[in-house]
Amino acid sequence: MPKAKAAAPSFEEALHELEEIVARMDSGQLSLEDSLQQFERGVELSRICQTSLKTAEQKVEKLVKKHGEFAIEPFQDASEQD
Repeated sequence: MPKAKAAAPSFEEALHELEEIVARMDSGQLSLEDSLQQFERGVELSRICQTSLKTAEQKVEKLVKKHGEFAIEPFQDASEQD
């Protein structure tokens, strides 16, 4: 029977687990094999965090004052500006 794929953790859960992995690896107590497994999991968690941040960034809108009133404009990152 194939394993059911677990739902991706939230940004906060992924970040917390990533912090724990870094602490374990920094301790120097892991074997080489365990370190490699932890590193692979860390890369996976890092990608989850990056994707979550990119998604949030795309949803950001900024308030700007136009003609004395506030208006909402879509977010533009620095690479999209002139």
